[in-house]
Amino acid sequence: MDNAHTRQSATSLGTGLKTRHLTMMGLGSAIGAGLFLGTGVGIRAAGPAVLLAYLAAGLIVVMVMQMLGEMAAARPSSGSFSTYAKDAFGHWAGFSLGWLYWFMLVMVMGAEMTGAAAILSSWFGVDPWIPALCAVVFFAVVNFAKVRGFGEFEFWFAFIKVAVIIGFLIVGSLLVFGLLPGTTFIGTSNFIGQDGFMPNGWPGMAAGLLAVAFAFGGIELVTIAAAESEDPKSAISTAVRAVIWRISVFYLGSVLVITFLLPYQQLGSASTAAESPFTAVLAMANLPGVVGFMEAVIVLALLSAFNAQIYGTSRLVHNLAVAGDAPRIFAVTNRESVPINAVVLSMFFAVVSVGLQYWNPEGLLTFLLNAVGGCLIVVWIMITASYLKLHPELVANGEISTVKMWGWPWLAWLTMAALWGLVILMLFDTAARSQVFAVVVVVTVLFVLSIVTNRTRGQVVSGT
Repeated sequence: MDNAHTRQSATSLGTGLKTRHLTMMGLGSAIGAGLFLGTGVGIRAAGPAVLLAYLAAGLIVVMVMQMLGEMAAARPSSGSFSTYAKDAFGHWAGFSLGWLYWFMLVMVMGAEMTGAAAILSSWFGVDPWIPALCAVVFFAVVNFAKVRGFGEFEFWFAFIKVAVIIGFLIVGSLLVFGLLPGTTFIGTSNFIGQDGFMPNGWPGMAAGLLAVAFAFGGIELVTIAAAESEDPKSAISTAVRAVIWRISVFYLGSVLVITFLLPYQQLGSASTAAESPFTAVLAMANLPGVVGFMEAVIVLALLSAFNAQIYGTSRLVHNLAVAGDAPRIFAVTNRESVPINAVVLSMFFAVVSVGLQYWNPEGLLTFLLNAVGGCLIVVWIMITASYLKLHPELVANGEISTVKMWGWPWLAWLTMAALWGLVILMLFDTAARSQVFAVVVVVTVLFVLSIVTNRTRGQVVSGT
């Protein structure tokens, strides 16, 4: 067998990512347009009490990520939660969860690229498909690079967003205390106000919780990327902790500033940078060009998340192919240890997803995006279930490493109860109910496919 053929058939990934790369990738995926454009939805529903909703959602995510971190530190895998679901419950669970997360990220990528292309097209006076195509080609090149080069690029790309949020928190804090020229002390006039801390009562609080429950989604990518780090066990321990607390501070800090400075009644869904609560706060500081600045930040946020998600989907497909749950061609890596065919597949479906956003076939796009809304809670429930099944095995085998979930088994069961509580809330909410039904359909289809592919694989192995 010659060297070229050896390279062609290689399926191992690289090991060039550092802990700081992992941390920024998690932040890059989780901080998208949802923070800059969607924050007002939860505030409008719950008022300042939305902070409690963010705290509740944050606690759930801390528990889920700690459980995932324990399993990932013990058994690093680019399949992450898909691999652990398979270890815990068999082929159907790993297959279904891996492809479910892939589907979710592909649809999210399409929505993010559509949003970025719309802003870019308005800047340059061209059709949106032109900047979308340019961005897709550019990120294909970035993702074809050696993993360490990709990690370095994403680190600085995501760093810009982080710097903007830190700057926003500083400016916002100065505004609250009236420390900027031409401003006065605001105090709690908006935070408590005439209607109080919880103006819409518990129903508003429930609506606010649903609006922010999945704000932290995307940080799971840390455990997918960790398999390509130089020291997976140590990197996971540091990166999981760092991402969880930084995301919490950024989201909670931003929402705290906004609720202090802006009346909740004037907030809501924002479709443009001009409508963003971030823009409104920065405008209070009399900063010039705030709308253009926020447009640039939102474009960066969308493209950074897109880039991180291309990475995540390609590694998931590669892992599924190695396990026999995707065509073997997607397991192949090039001389830089990049799963190039899996990257091409993710790019192709990202383009298809962008096309769907523009074509917008009646009923189909709505159904797919509704399914995306429920995918994350299925992933979190399965991570928790996998942990409950695997933890005793990890302990018995002496596999517990640098990350360990607290309060076995009570905190895990409490997290599971909270997740099912979210599902019940969704069923009682008219807008969210369709998300539950749509994801049930998608999961059922994947379950059937898992059975079919398992039988087919079994027939191939047995030679029939």
